[in-house]
Amino acid sequence: MKQTNISVFVPHYGCPHRCTFCDQRSISGAQAPPSAEDVAALLAGQAPHLRDTETRAEIAFFGGSFTGIGEEYMRSLLTAARDAVRRYPDVYTGIRCSTRPDFIDDRILGILEEYGMTAVELGAQSMNAEVLRLNERGHSPEDVERAAAMIRERGFSLGLQMMTGLYGDKPGYCYETAERFIAMKADTVRVYPTVILDGTRLGELYKAGEYRTFTFDETIDICARLLRMFGAAGIPVIRLGLHASAEVEAKMLGGVYHPALREIAESRIFYGDMLAEMKRLGGTRFIVYTDPANISRVSGQRKENRRRLGELGYTFEIKSEKGTRLRIYALQDT
Repeated sequence: MKQTNISVFVPHYGCPHRCTFCDQRSISGAQAPPSAEDVAALLAGQAPHLRDTETRAEIAFFGGSFTGIGEEYMRSLLTAARDAVRRYPDVYTGIRCSTRPDFIDDRILGILEEYGMTAVELGAQSMNAEVLRLNERGHSPEDVERAAAMIRERGFSLGLQMMTGLYGDKPGYCYETAERFIAMKADTVRVYPTVILDGTRLGELYKAGEYRTFTFDETIDICARLLRMFGAAGIPVIRLGLHASAEVEAKMLGGVYHPALREIAESRIFYGDMLAEMKRLGGTRFIVYTDPANISRVSGQRKENRRRLGELGYTFEIKSEKGTRLRIYALQDT
């Protein structure tokens, strides 16, 4: 049975902050907050398709700061979601939302519990206090830890979201953020490399030459290491990079945005593992066995891994072996 989200975007609604990077209307593609009737119609319309494709879904309120919107409006959206879960229990498994860590308290969590919320994701973005300050987040790393503890104590699944390449960011800060996410026992993580949008404070700083984010290659290296860190901790990274969006592409000034970002980062992990093993084995010619699903990652996008290893004097042949992540044999050089 496949699992997915049915996303309901509530763009920039309920949030008094305007962080340096934020333009939720472009990111979500939405121009107006949905009504409860809109949500009910969306979920009713999606139910037959989910059933036909044997897919189950969580109803996900994303795009803004869900627990910061007006209570009456929030309850109306939650009612529509709860009714859909009750009406279509074979396809809708629960409700999740994303919000700011400083918009979490006991009263809010009680409301979410009342309507059957199953997961709460916090937009932490960074656990470095200076990065949060420079990007006008309006909350501290300690706010994230406090909110995360409250969410876990209530029995909700805890999701944490981070960004890489923000104003003032450094690779080390990204890894420290990951370490603190792991310490908070996140159930899921999303990683979003910064996309610089026109009309945002970051856009102004970028155009003025006062802000340089990580390069594409730097970002891939960082994301590959983050995937390793979270993987070793048993925490799924359920999203790496923004979803494809014409609005984002139209307003993008810089940063890192690629539809195959995750696969490229995973391929970078394979490159590192292959290089280490080839060095250990010795020689220059190898056979690499891997599961068919990994062949493109072993070769690299546009055969980048072949090219990079070739520049170091290594060549390899790929052979399919179901269930094998990576197994390498050295061939005798002639």
